[in-house]
Amino acid sequence: MKTRVYYDDTDAGGVVYHANYLKFCERARSDLFYEKGKSPAVNGGHFVVKYLEADFIQSAKLGDVIEVKTKLLLLKNASLILQQEVWREEVKLFAMTSTLAYVKEGKPCKIDEETKAFFRGFFI
Repeated sequence: MKTRVYYDDTDAGGVVYHANYLKFCERARSDLFYEKGKSPAVNGGHFVVKYLEADFIQSAKLGDVIEVKTKLLLLKNASLILQQEVWREEVKLFAMTSTLAYVKEGKPCKIDEETKAFFRGFFI
C-alpha cells in the first residue's frame, strides 16, 4: 500500500508521530481484503492484534510518499503472524512483526478454511 504523509500524520515538527506507523500498517492489512473485494470482518469474526514488536528506524516527514509492505510469516489455526515494513523509496523507515488472533464475539476461534486459503493465495 502506498500513501502520502499528510499534516495530520505528523507532530509540530512535520515528523510522523510514532503511533501513526501502526495506523499505516493497519490500513495496509485492511487493504489486503479490500483489494480482493472482501471485508476485514470475515465470516462473523475479525482479526485483533495480540502481540507486536516494532522497530522505529528512521522518520517519515510531511509530504513523503511511503509504502507499507506486508509478508505472511506464519498461518496457524486461530492466528497468524505478519511482518510489515514502511519504506520511503529504498529506505526502510519502520518494521513491525505482529501476531493477529481471529475472534468471534470477543473469543478466539479457528480461522475458517476459506480465509486461510485467502491468506495463502495472497502471500504464497
